[in-house]
Amino acid sequence: MVVGGGLAGIAAALRLADGGRDVVLVEKRPRLGGAAFSFRRGELSVDNGQHVFLRCCLAYRQLLDRLGVADRVVLQRRLDIPVLRPDGRRGRLSRVRGVPAPLHLGAALSRYGLLSAEDRARVIRGALALRRLDPSDRNLDSQTLGAFLRAHGQNDETITALWGIVATATLNLAPDDASLALAAKVFRTGLLDHAPASDIGYAAVPLAELHSVAAEAALRAAGVEVLTAHPVDTVTGGVVHAGGRTFATDAVVLAVPHRDACAMAPRLAQSKAAGLGTSPIVNVHVVYDRKVTELPFAAAVDSPVQWWFDRTESSGLRRLHPRGQYLAVTVSAADDVVDVPSRTLQARFVEALADLLPAARGAGVLDAFVTRERHATFRQAAGSWANRLPSTAAPEGIWLAGSWTDTGWPDTMESAVRSGIAAAEAALQIPGNEVTEFAA
Repeated sequence: MVVGGGLAGIAAALRLADGGRDVVLVEKRPRLGGAAFSFRRGELSVDNGQHVFLRCCLAYRQLLDRLGVADRVVLQRRLDIPVLRPDGRRGRLSRVRGVPAPLHLGAALSRYGLLSAEDRARVIRGALALRRLDPSDRNLDSQTLGAFLRAHGQNDETITALWGIVATATLNLAPDDASLALAAKVFRTGLLDHAPASDIGYAAVPLAELHSVAAEAALRAAGVEVLTAHPVDTVTGGVVHAGGRTFATDAVVLAVPHRDACAMAPRLAQSKAAGLGTSPIVNVHVVYDRKVTELPFAAAVDSPVQWWFDRTESSGLRRLHPRGQYLAVTVSAADDVVDVPSRTLQARFVEALADLLPAARGAGVLDAFVTRERHATFRQAAGSWANRLPSTAAPEGIWLAGSWTDTGWPDTMESAVRSGIAAAEAALQIPGNEVTEFAA
């Protein structure tokens, strides 16, 4: 049995079915997809948050292939991130095609107008220092990214206007709180080791279409029995109590967040996983009566806005209001705003978007609303590595999966898929993992 229908559970169930096992997947919600889902708001399809991946996310991209939806995502031909400031200054983080890492970022850095020439030189020093780190070195986890950067010549300006743009979005913590080990993984694997690795991808359709509908079809085609709306109470050895039913099984893959895993398997409540904690993400959605930008997405500095994405097409707004535009703002490490009233956040971010996008100031707002993920990721702080458990750390007969487990990756869709494959292969008692690291 696989408990949990998120990306980890989907990946695990497919791998187990491929290994010749009879598999039942149970999910407490009425749909699959886990933390990456969409819902209806009137006639719009709304993603709960902006979920991105990189070209180096091989396991997730292989899963998209398996689900038959690889053509329903956008993947940049080369990294290109517009960076905006309220004062009208703009920068761009992009790579030069055909130039090896880390030189592929040199041209963009030399023209990055949000930093002075002196600070751009500081960035080079910081990048070289990060590239010397080994992400598998557990000693790095005792340090924060911010402390490391400052020890290697970085200042508040470079951390805010460059390093933090990537780190806060991927680690869901500010650099001064985030684990250096996880940051080293982000920057080395995603940015500094291989030039194409950092190209950004995201869904071109609602996440429900990408993950839930396609996954259920692929699972059933593989022979997996899918039981949604089946909340699990307890998992003890080979017995699972779910949806008022009792299931006896040879093995269980527990593919749920660490809080739920500890509640379902009582022995896990005494494990280090109970100390992982969580970090929130807040998303502010704004629907305009006209187009306010040509950019598909952008990052921002010196603004309440961290990133925004254009969701006009995927939401269905184009069909409803051909002239309108729908921007979704993502605020990571959102401890300070997660409890702020929605009306206050709507006003704050409508104004902040107008400061970044002059055309938005004269546009009418057709709708604005807030979605909150209070437990979006585990808290990827310094010292968190010791609390991430391997797939084999559960009581006998149970294997663990989920982006919080010890995959070596941050809490991402890639980590979730890798964890599901690892747990399934442990249950199948086959060596190794078929997912390799990205190589140019």
